[in-house]
Amino acid sequence: MSQTKTARIGILTSSDRASAGVYEDKSGQAIEAVFNEWLKSPWEKVYRLIPDDRATLEKTLIELCDAEGCCLVVTTGGTGPAPRDVTPEATEAVCHKLMPGFGELMRATSLKFVPTAILSRQTAGIRGASLIVNLPGKPKSIRECLEAVFPAIPYCIDLIGGPFLEATPAAPQPFRPKQ
Repeated sequence: MSQTKTARIGILTSSDRASAGVYEDKSGQAIEAVFNEWLKSPWEKVYRLIPDDRATLEKTLIELCDAEGCCLVVTTGGTGPAPRDVTPEATEAVCHKLMPGFGELMRATSLKFVPTAILSRQTAGIRGASLIVNLPGKPKSIRECLEAVFPAIPYCIDLIGGPFLEATPAAPQPFRPKQ
């Protein structure tokens, strides 16, 4: 566990229309804004914007984890029931361990705001020394879901051998068991 190592965090937006330039990727920007506000530790963004395609998603997740060395990869988009929504399947395919509690908590949190949260299929998992977390596609929902799961993310990264992440006072505070 390194106190000074810069954390590499992957931000992966899966969107046919944003990747084609039809509209701006506000979801990826929302994730970056949250981490800029919440992380006191040095971190570096590794950003990808790709279409909703399972093979491309799997290849990009593997690249962010294995080649880019991201301790955390946060995805947005592709978690609904539509035919092109395949982010959870791609995540499950590349992970060695699934972490279903992340998705369960995010859905429970989102249900406080919208009844359609039960349609969301986001999940999380571990690939080597990387935690992958699927988030919804709307910026407001991204923040709500991250508020719920962020307290567990730094400790999970500790457990898989990643850099020590410290939060700012503005962030939901990470939970680490007393040693």
